[in-house]
Amino acid sequence: MTAEEKKRRKEVILSLMTDPLYRPMRAREIAVFLDVPKERREDLQEVLDELAKEGRIRVSGRGKYMRPEKHRIAGVFHANAKGFGFVSIEGSEQDIFIPRESTHGAMDGDTVRISVEPGQQFRRAEGAVREVLKRANPTVVGYYRRVQNFGLVMPDNQRLYDDIYVAPGKAAGAVTGHKVVVRITRFPRNQEEEPEGEVEEILGHVSEPGVDILSISRAFGLPDTFPQEAMQEAESLRNTDFSDLAGRRDYRDLPTVTIDGEDAKDFDDAVTLTELPDGGAELYVHIADVSWFVREGSALDKEAYRRGTSVYLADRVLPMLPQVLSNDLCSLRPGKDRFTLTCRMTLDKDGRVTDHELVPSVIRSDRRLTYTEVNRLLTGADSGVPAGEAAQAAAAGAGSAAGAETGIPADIAEMLFAMDRFAKKLRAHREARGALDFDFPESRVILDEKGKPVGIEKRERNAATMLIEDFMIAANEAVAESYAYRKLPFLFRVHDRPDPEKMREFAAFVSRFGCTLKNRRGEIHPRELQKLLREAQDREEAGLILRIALRSMKKAEYLDALAPHFGLASSAYTHFTSPIRRYPDLQIHRIIREDLAGGLDDRRIGRYEASLGETAAWCSRTERRAEEAERDCLRYKMCEYMESHTGEVYDGIVSGVTRYGLFVTLPNSVEGMIRIQDLRDDYYEFNEHEWALEGEVVGKRITMGESMRVKVVRADRLSRTVDLEPA
Repeated sequence: MTAEEKKRRKEVILSLMTDPLYRPMRAREIAVFLDVPKERREDLQEVLDELAKEGRIRVSGRGKYMRPEKHRIAGVFHANAKGFGFVSIEGSEQDIFIPRESTHGAMDGDTVRISVEPGQQFRRAEGAVREVLKRANPTVVGYYRRVQNFGLVMPDNQRLYDDIYVAPGKAAGAVTGHKVVVRITRFPRNQEEEPEGEVEEILGHVSEPGVDILSISRAFGLPDTFPQEAMQEAESLRNTDFSDLAGRRDYRDLPTVTIDGEDAKDFDDAVTLTELPDGGAELYVHIADVSWFVREGSALDKEAYRRGTSVYLADRVLPMLPQVLSNDLCSLRPGKDRFTLTCRMTLDKDGRVTDHELVPSVIRSDRRLTYTEVNRLLTGADSGVPAGEAAQAAAAGAGSAAGAETGIPADIAEMLFAMDRFAKKLRAHREARGALDFDFPESRVILDEKGKPVGIEKRERNAATMLIEDFMIAANEAVAESYAYRKLPFLFRVHDRPDPEKMREFAAFVSRFGCTLKNRRGEIHPRELQKLLREAQDREEAGLILRIALRSMKKAEYLDALAPHFGLASSAYTHFTSPIRRYPDLQIHRIIREDLAGGLDDRRIGRYEASLGETAAWCSRTERRAEEAERDCLRYKMCEYMESHTGEVYDGIVSGVTRYGLFVTLPNSVEGMIRIQDLRDDYYEFNEHEWALEGEVVGKRITMGESMRVKVVRADRLSRTVDLEPA
């Protein structure tokens, strides 16, 4: 039984035992109920034993299995700013509600042991914290203020709702207005007690440029300096001899380009395409050979693992590797010899990958191109020539004229047009099997030289970004399929099927817009979701439908066992293409290079099999941490930007409906809230089945997707909220 099968079987058993009609059963009875064949009952017993060992189910003296209910189980506590919270149990879809009076000193993120009372019909299960097993917040970032002869630190994290008491002499010189890191020396034992601590670091005054982003990075535990040993290792690599080609294929004579954003400095990937006489092509995806520089167990490797990924905040990048590597030695800079791992793929004339190979290589990029200039070339934006005609002209050998408009040499321009043709073919094959395309424009806050936000821009995908996406996906799939077929230890990027209940809710939601989502009891094929998104793309509500569809999906994660990727409709997928900024890619490169050198013997295979599960889980956690920090930073800067736009009126779209009010997304992508008490034209009640507010007096109805004219009332950076009211 694979890890993915075991995970699914656990979810089925936990779901069964959560049913109010469930009565404790023996293993044999569960097998009959779930229609498990006799030859698979040992697997079922193994799953039951694991769930019991994890404390998620219990077995009575008579051998009957049941949920712990009043018995104690462990999970992670997620606090609400109002004092109550929820505990999430790994493998369970339903959280346990913890009333304010039952939190017993637990703070947001703590691992706790709770007792659980089973939920009644239409009510979720309720519990009480009995023990804090692990504290998630040994240090807290917040705003320091002096009160008489002591201090109080107000946490930036609003879910840590208690101020932290700082005794006289424990403030390290902090004064009112400082942002500080405080180490908690005494945690609360109940709701009445407040935490105590001492100031460990002063980040600066709240008004100083950059202190806001530094506070966010500290709050999420993101390292912003490298250990001295790691820096010394990086510096020792400065004199790397790139002329040593032992064991490498020389691709320096191939026409090769990097295509990235204007502000990119670390170029992990470069691409080459050469057309073949039969109408096909050889596609080369060259990826920086970071594993050659970052050896297993080295100080650089340990620090890269600790970080897990590079983090991109508003005014800075917290890289996974020191800049001497990320921006120089590993970066595929134009005119420089660089070590790479190349995935060479043979494409037929219809754009199908018919063969591929992985080889250590050396390249020399001919040109550093940006998405903007490549998009101008491919779409004929500068010349006024339509995209189709520009491509035809390039195919006829007129690349010099097309390239001249953007300053791109003729031979490179012709290769880019050929790349565009084959990228579209790869994309068409992917779409034909049902791959989803969540075409969301990314928002970026533009800062001035003092770090103040002066605008918000949307980064739209274009022909150039999609071209690179198509090539990287093709390479990732080719690599994943190769190692899945050979059953060697590997890290896969997996995306589980959506929860059936969420899909049923989503189907009901889109039906109000006249859209249909075919599903069988909530089970859905990606192709059906793809058809829906295409159907909705020209509607006014397209962005909203796309956003709700994305919320209904499960998150992709790393796994050491093969499992499908739902969003890409792919049977095998991995992350191979960004080893400068993602640790899983670096780990995969290390396995590939070992394999190509013949070093994957039984001992090494055994070592990887024992360690990759933990590596996958850690990489998934650090990825989520980075995403949360980046989102928090974006929300902070958006709120700061909107502070100077209070009183202004916007035409927005209702993007969320709750019992507390409405969320409205403004044209600049900022989302604000109208509290239900500020809707004064009627007395509204929340209809949770229709996701609507319904007026009891006038009968007015407000649903998601509606246009609404709103005024900005206030913006609060601390709570990351923008308050609106109807205009």
